Amino acid sequence: MAIKIFIDQGHNPGLINAGAQGNGLSEEAVNFTVGSMLADLLDSNPQFAVRTSRMFPAQVIGTNTTSSLHERVNMANYWDADYFISIHSNTNENPRINGSEVYVFRRGSQAYYLGEEVLQGIVENAGTKDNLVRTNPSLYVLRATRMPAILVELGYLSNAQDAAKLRNDPYSFAYGIYSGLLNYFNL
Repeated sequence: MAIKIFIDQGHNPGLINAGAQGNGLSEEAVNFTVGSMLADLLDSNPQFAVRTSRMFPAQVIGTNTTSSLHERVNMANYWDADYFISIHSNTNENPRINGSEVYVFRRGSQAYYLGEEVLQGIVENAGTKDNLVRTNPSLYVLRATRMPAILVELGYLSNAQDAAKLRNDPYSFAYGIYSGLLNYFNL
């Protein structure tokens, strides 16, 4: 039985649930690219089944932020996914802040241990700073999913070095998440 992974490429193009901007990059585009690359990697491995929230770059999910988040979670819950991975890119008013982090609903959970492996994979493959696995139970996609869920912040669009990595080598982030999944499942 294949392990069912639902990939949510966070945010939308346009104004509905729009993401961050920085150094000439838009978050939703980075998230879509990395999520699609990750889906291709998972799709090529028969041990996984994969679905994504956004099927094409211009796709807008929902009519406002609330309905966008609800639809993403409902897709994963309806499919009865085994794991939920929401992909994001961060920003900060201080351009020196950089690195990758993963958010989970609570420490010591399956999601927390998955988050540790995924974060290690990103740090090793993309060369970003390890900003740790953090808890944030207020994030809707982490509390409303019926399966272990992680929210991955790939890097900071507001940091020139992170932005350059996201622009020039998005595959290293996708492969980092993939290698973290392989380690987590001992595959």
